[in-house]
Amino acid sequence: MERRTIFSGLQPTGNVHIGNYLGALRNWVKLQDEYDCVYCVVDLHAITLPLDPAQFNRDRLDAAKALIAAGVDPQRSLFYYQSQVPQHTELAWILGTITGTGQLNRMTQFKDKSDRAGSNLGLYSYPVLMAADILLFHADAVPIGDDQKQHLELTRDLAERFNHRFGDEFPIPEPIIPDKGARVMSLQNPTAKMSKSDPDEGSRILILDDPDTIRKRLKRAVTDSDTDVRFDWEKKPGVSNLIEIMSLFTDDSVESIEAEYGTGGYGRFKEAVAEVVVAGLAPIRSVYEGMDDAEVARLMQRGALDARPRAEGFQQAVRQRVGLSG
Repeated sequence: MERRTIFSGLQPTGNVHIGNYLGALRNWVKLQDEYDCVYCVVDLHAITLPLDPAQFNRDRLDAAKALIAAGVDPQRSLFYYQSQVPQHTELAWILGTITGTGQLNRMTQFKDKSDRAGSNLGLYSYPVLMAADILLFHADAVPIGDDQKQHLELTRDLAERFNHRFGDEFPIPEPIIPDKGARVMSLQNPTAKMSKSDPDEGSRILILDDPDTIRKRLKRAVTDSDTDVRFDWEKKPGVSNLIEIMSLFTDDSVESIEAEYGTGGYGRFKEAVAEVVVAGLAPIRSVYEGMDDAEVARLMQRGALDARPRAEGFQQAVRQRVGLSG
């Protein structure tokens, strides 16, 4: 039986943090056994914000290396840079012609980012390009976190609208949301999602951080004035976030963690969380440090060469449906 297709992408804006890893990348790796996986470094999305070109080019390569180190296998998955497959932007333009500005005005990420960085057309139309990313390879499903549901709903709306106007072309992609880890929170503000864009570097742990940095940031993680290690997102969000991080790295249940560390104080608990995070990230860091940049660049070029003809096959059908063929 033909395997279903999934698509997902990661921006090359700074390093990958454990929120990305626990909420998405670990799931990407597992899904390779079950699906036809299309993964890419979505570099076109990243240029909607100010950047230094030389550093950005380095960030692209670093993101590709981090994904491979985390377990994305270019031999089992289609893996490439988004910008090297021009059908992404062609489909985005076509989908843009059937996207209402009212829908884009309601996108919360545009509001958040434009408040910080100033608005531009790329940032405004970002969700349409994201929809094109997903639909280009006719993805049946998309692994997402809780905060990406709005973007997937727009994608589903556009697929249905296109199919209604021009004939059935796109599957309506379903979300794949992990049971745990879909939303890892900031270490300094546990009511907000862990983010690369947070100016406080102590708010996150990067998957390539050295052990001392990991221990230092977890030691300083915000908790509360109580001393009980107890899972309660409403009353103890900081402690609950640390419990969930520990559970995700160890596969221990929340109940077993509460039983072991409940009355031992926050210091002992934070030290234990730090050690499981250090141990969990050590294999990724080891693989990353052993990579050859030229070989990774070659793998990404190979991925783009494989992706372009496959994308073109799908895009020819889209052109025909909208009257652009011949």
